[in-house]
Amino acid sequence: MTDTIAPPAIAPQPADEFLWLEDIHGDDAMDWVRERNARTDAALVNPAYTALESRVLQVLDSSDRIAMVAKRGSWYYNFWRDGANPRGLWRRTTWESYLGDAPEWEVLLDVDALCAEEGATWLWAGAQFLRPAPGEEYRLAMVALSPDGGDAVAYREFDVDARTFVPGGFALPAAKTRLSWRDADTLYVGTDTGAGSMTASSYPAASRALHRGETLEQLAATEPLFSVPLDHLSAGVVHSSTPGFERDVAHDVLDFFKSRSYLRVGDDWVHIDVPDDMAVSLHHEWLLLRPRTEWAVGGTVHAAGTLLSIGLDAFLAGSRDLHTIFAPTPAESLQSWSWTRDFLLLNLLSDVSSKILVVDPAANWAASELDACPPLHSVDAYAVDSEDTDPANPGAGNEYWLIATGFLTPATVYRGTLGPRGTAGEPAALVRESPQFFNAGNYSVEQHFATSADGTRVPYFQVGPKDLVLDGGNPTLLGGYGGFEVSRTPSYSGAVGRTWLERGGVYVVANIRGGGEYGPSWHTAALQEKRHRAYEDFAAVARDLSARGVAQPARLGCAGGSNGGLLVGNMLTQYPELFGAVSCGVPLLDMRRYTKLSAGASWIAEYGDPDVPEQWEFISTFSPYHLLRPGVKYPATFIWTATSDDRVGPVQARKMAARMEAMGAPVWFHEALEGGHAGAGNNEQAARLHTASHEFLWRALTGGL
Repeated sequence: MTDTIAPPAIAPQPADEFLWLEDIHGDDAMDWVRERNARTDAALVNPAYTALESRVLQVLDSSDRIAMVAKRGSWYYNFWRDGANPRGLWRRTTWESYLGDAPEWEVLLDVDALCAEEGATWLWAGAQFLRPAPGEEYRLAMVALSPDGGDAVAYREFDVDARTFVPGGFALPAAKTRLSWRDADTLYVGTDTGAGSMTASSYPAASRALHRGETLEQLAATEPLFSVPLDHLSAGVVHSSTPGFERDVAHDVLDFFKSRSYLRVGDDWVHIDVPDDMAVSLHHEWLLLRPRTEWAVGGTVHAAGTLLSIGLDAFLAGSRDLHTIFAPTPAESLQSWSWTRDFLLLNLLSDVSSKILVVDPAANWAASELDACPPLHSVDAYAVDSEDTDPANPGAGNEYWLIATGFLTPATVYRGTLGPRGTAGEPAALVRESPQFFNAGNYSVEQHFATSADGTRVPYFQVGPKDLVLDGGNPTLLGGYGGFEVSRTPSYSGAVGRTWLERGGVYVVANIRGGGEYGPSWHTAALQEKRHRAYEDFAAVARDLSARGVAQPARLGCAGGSNGGLLVGNMLTQYPELFGAVSCGVPLLDMRRYTKLSAGASWIAEYGDPDVPEQWEFISTFSPYHLLRPGVKYPATFIWTATSDDRVGPVQARKMAARMEAMGAPVWFHEALEGGHAGAGNNEQAARLHTASHEFLWRALTGGL
């Protein structure tokens, strides 16, 4: 007789009267959507609203805004949308032309014309170039096109010299594909090839070599180069073609924050033996490591967020003689890094203001600060082209971009050159400056700190009139995110200026836990069973705004999208007394079923697994769909989403709005039919969503609903 092993317990499903709205394209569900869209349009649109939306569209379509470029060979590439080209132009120019007042652009692909030709609704999703042979220019690229703005994209091979898709070239249908060039006749591809090819998170579970001329069916029949279990997040193989450092690297992404990297040696995959929560970066002969939690190795404990270096060959041979490039402090964290030919640029935050270090590996990783960051601004530095070898340019390969912005400072682009030991060999010179879309001289930026429930100091930025009267009567918009180690930093928005500041409002951005403003520890402080910390932080900022006389609850609105939608959904259900209005976009809200919807399974590491009873016990405490209660006075709420969002999906927003309607709670709903997780596939749609959200909040906070 054998013992029977009981299946694992599954947390019970709460009653859900609106499951039928999960049929994304079903007739009944879409009828429900269209009816509410019409209702919202009727309540929202009037001549004043239309004029305001037009002013936002002017910002988004402005021909004076910066055309950001990426250098490939001797060309500078850009993707551009405006009123005449709503789906956009992929184009390129020379450096000399780019420096002029009116660059001459060579249009490579007109997406609007492509849509007209094919009767399609393509949206640009990027391009990956094949590295050319030494001395040749970049020519072949795999262009990604989304049929609806979602994460699933089709790939087609494109010849930039001929300005056309390659006849009979590589082509892959729309899917959540992972792709890398191996050589001119081979791609490493992970894509949907049928049953068992995609993980539970809806990403590729294997990577294979696709040779020129092969079909998707032939690809599916080949042995994978690398594969992972279906309960992992995804698999991928990337080929690095840097001359002298060519190699294949495979990634087994276990969840959103854990992965394993493998280096191909002959026919074997050699694990880079570090903890799964380590960020691993290979560059030339160097291995860079950034732990997400404390890491004890070689008798030393390295704090979360530290950046470490070691020679790759030495590490694989067993050495753990690591050099500390950067160590975090309570105020300072590493956000990103970029290699020039000879130096390493580190982008830091110090109490959420930018700081940049230049590191010289040849001088034992000595670091010096780049004087480029005014207080309460965001400035990022990254290489222009680390592999530029132009003999006529002594600084080739060590040139860098500086992108600077602030709440009242339009985006500005500079370009400089690093000299010996990381010094400014050529001072950063102004290249482009965005126009002002509102009179910044009327406003001021301040940083304040609120005290959360557990005593943690939580920073927030406040943008408002210089003569702000602290009587609690200012219409105030509080935004935040608080998840996935995403940092909310100062940035300019002409649209916010026109729809909020110019009307006399105050704009506030909260840097709550769950984000990355203070490094990985700031994020992990609000993971899973500690999620309430993020919501307590946001509520603390709301209370601080009231205590300081900026806005009493009736004048305070909050807005957030995606994980930020979950944030404001919890403000709605757990702290309704603190807010007069809520705008909730492309949100997670049904945390019992989120893992069953779209890409939700990929976020279990962030929120927990609701199928596990012990985890549902804490997840249920921040599931807004299940926290709604009859008889509670909820603030006016606008919930917006997109039918084509294949990341979060529209159904959680639908069900939340439907349940609120059934309870008699004040709720508006809008669902865009394309645009993916951004909710907008072109500037006109983006202007509509931005203006609708701000107009709703303004009316709700000023008695105009």
